[in-house]
Amino acid sequence: MTTIETPAAIRMFIEATNRGDAEAFAAAFTHDAVLDDWGRVHHGRDGVRAWDRTDNIGVQAHFELDAIAPGPAPDTYVATLTVTGNGHNGTGPMVFRLRDGLIASLRITP
Repeated sequence: MTTIETPAAIRMFIEATNRGDAEAFAAAFTHDAVLDDWGRVHHGRDGVRAWDRTDNIGVQAHFELDAIAPGPAPDTYVATLTVTGNGHNGTGPMVFRLRDGLIASLRITP
């Protein structure tokens, strides 16, 4: 996987999670974002906030960025993250699509 400079919105996603800053986390997403976590789909910032409470900051998740590369479509990126905390733990890909400098969609896959 080719490593590239990490876009600001993805850095904010990681840093806000690691700080436990729920407001900054939600602000990294567009108002109409879609977050798909292994088929559980959340819509808009309210959906992102709900996911954050149950699966991310709410379970003290911590992200370590292992690699990032351009994705299969324009404005997409594949980030390999190691996740630790009191929820899901492991390493895997997250596919981000950006729009206007924010995360428009995030797909977390096994």
